[in-house]
Amino acid sequence: QVQLVESGGGLMQPGGSLRLSCAASGSIGSFYIMGWYRQAPGNERELVATITSGGSTNYGDSVKGRFTISRDNAKSTVYLQMNSLKAEDTAVYYCNWRKFGTSSTSWGQGTQVTVSS
Repeated sequence: QVQLVESGGGLMQPGGSLRLSCAASGSIGSFYIMGWYRQAPGNERELVATITSGGSTNYGDSVKGRFTISRDNAKSTVYLQMNSLKAEDTAVYYCNWRKFGTSSTSWGQGTQVTVSS
């Protein structure tokens, strides 16, 4: 079982920056993908960014060039640096862990990001 705790959400003006953190604990394993998804009211949950245990990254089209995902293996923590924020980035952001080659997955509780002037 893997537990995920997110932090760093909040209110930011358009054009500003925020950094989200996701601390993982438990049986994380050696081969996994961690990432961020988001869900706005009335919308389906969508991919924001993922990073594999090997360091490969993937981004949703709407955030490419503005968001950066990174990790600190020593702290079992994944970060999402969000720059040039837009109103349409407003959503609940969820951290996810998934073990390669299995259906084993865990979700965090979510953190609200609101972009508004």
